[in-house]
Amino acid sequence: MFCKIKTKRPRSAEVAFEEANRSIDPVDGKNSGSVDDAFLKRGKGDTRQVKQTRDKIKQYQKKIEQSLEKERLLAKELLKNGKKDRALLLLRKKKYQEQVLTRADGQLENLERMVHDLEFAQVEMKVVDGLKTGNTALKQLHALLSIDEIEKVMDETREGIEKQTEIDEVLTSTFAIEEEIDESEIEAELDALMEADINEKAPEISKDVLLPDVPKELPEEEKSRTKEKIQEPIAVMA
Repeated sequence: MFCKIKTKRPRSAEVAFEEANRSIDPVDGKNSGSVDDAFLKRGKGDTRQVKQTRDKIKQYQKKIEQSLEKERLLAKELLKNGKKDRALLLLRKKKYQEQVLTRADGQLENLERMVHDLEFAQVEMKVVDGLKTGNTALKQLHALLSIDEIEKVMDETREGIEKQTEIDEVLTSTFAIEEEIDESEIEAELDALMEADINEKAPEISKDVLLPDVPKELPEEEKSRTKEKIQEPIAVMA
């Protein structure tokens, strides 16, 4: 619920202000029963009246133009019949009507300008009324929020962020490894694992299988071949 903003105004102006803003909706800006609405309605009525006067002048101009054409043809016919005086009188009347038509053109131009001014003034009144509605709603919203309250919210938000940062730092330091890791111990453990893996993959030799004895001396044929190979380089050197 919006609170009312009290400002010092004369009593009559205050009454007019309350009447103009009695039904303002700060959301959609509608203003029913406003004094400005009465001005707008009156302006629309004035514009409609000016347009009607303009249309009447246009009809009068059209009537005069038709009459001028008829009188021109009639004056031409009178001259053919030798009635010069009557033709001259008719031409004088035609000249006067032409002057009236010229004045009607000037009046019509003024009325057209007046119609445009009235329509644009109605648009300006709507703009001003919209600005008044927006300003009233903005003042009511500002009355709900004070600078002290906004600063308090910002301080609490800042404190919450700082507190969360401290919590994150504590949780991170709790799980940190304090002692340095000895790389030589890790390598030794890795070598042991590799050696165990090789031993597991190597085929096991059964203890029950009897293997042949390894001969202690070479056979006779091997001895003679070895002796010949030793003697050949000696013969070449000799």
